[in-house]
Amino acid sequence: MRLFLNPGSKAYLRGLADEFAESTNSVRVELNRFEEAGMLSSDVVGNKKVFQANQEYPLFGEIRKILLKYTGLQEIIDNVIEELGDLRKVYLIGDLALGKQSNIISLIIIGNPDRHFLIQLITKVETLIPKKVQYLIYSTEESETLDLDNDKSLLLWHE
Repeated sequence: MRLFLNPGSKAYLRGLADEFAESTNSVRVELNRFEEAGMLSSDVVGNKKVFQANQEYPLFGEIRKILLKYTGLQEIIDNVIEELGDLRKVYLIGDLALGKQSNIISLIIIGNPDRHFLIQLITKVETLIPKKVQYLIYSTEESETLDLDNDKSLLLWHE
């Protein structure tokens, strides 16, 4: 989930083992299986082997769609973002953006949505998925000071 939800993110063995509180051996076995299947690609950076999702993998898009549905993000895209109107971009931040399990969906919304309607839509979505949705709204000008194009945020939608 960590690598396929945010395909721009990269990870190395020891970092993943620490992050998931697993032994490096068990993480190595799984990473090698995914790489042998073609789902992950890797590069050596310094003395570390760095892995990331292989976006050329034939089922990459399908796996990503399944993860978006599993995490509830597809409901957010379909029932909130597409309905709001004056939006420029929507980013996912927090644990889900890092590929970790979370009961909270944290969004940064860039634009000028109807805030009353946004609250109605989020209330509706929270009845459909077992997660809470939190959000911050920034104008286009305010967003220029944010560093959202990194591996800790995931661009969910843009105009």
